[in-house]
Amino acid sequence: MEIAHQVAEKLLFINAVKLSPEKPFTWASGWKSPIYCDNRRILSFPYIRDYIKSELSNLIDQRFPDVEVIAGVATAGIAHGVLAADLLKLNFVYVRSGPKDHGLGNQIEGFFHPGQKIVVVEDLISTGGSSMRACEALRNAGGEVMGIVAVFDYGFEIARNSFQQAGIPVYTLSNYDALLEVALQKGMIQEQQLAILRQWRQSPETWGKS
Repeated sequence: MEIAHQVAEKLLFINAVKLSPEKPFTWASGWKSPIYCDNRRILSFPYIRDYIKSELSNLIDQRFPDVEVIAGVATAGIAHGVLAADLLKLNFVYVRSGPKDHGLGNQIEGFFHPGQKIVVVEDLISTGGSSMRACEALRNAGGEVMGIVAVFDYGFEIARNSFQQAGIPVYTLSNYDALLEVALQKGMIQEQQLAILRQWRQSPETWGKS
């Protein structure tokens, strides 16, 4: 079983991913969704946490061997970024969604030298907005953003286009297609539900509103 399917299996096992085509969730954006992914749950399961840390570190090392700094995206990407940076023995910083409105007004917490090579770590990529803001902040501060790694990716076209336009490569441990394949194999969803789940991914912003 390839890594994408192994990771998907573990996310389903710890209920980090919930599938509910008949009773959709409402995201903060207002989108209706038949899936909810909460990778924060990974942190509560030591052996799975260790597995994700190891595979995320391997992915970074394979794709970006020259990386000098790991940057976690606040808030959910911080823990995974710290774990990977610790295993790889690299500097770590994290990036807020915007500058603080008090104190030093920092958006980037931690330190790196201008020109250093940075890999951004996310727990989850949906529209890609938070990842892009983090990359822009790091670039504005003089960092060389090499790319993004994440635990899971929904595979939305809006995110893919955004990263391509910015010239930022993205690699993830698992993805929506692998998740659906594992869920179907394990009997967690049926064929008719699979069709609904695939339909949602095509136009998530309008799905469920009619």
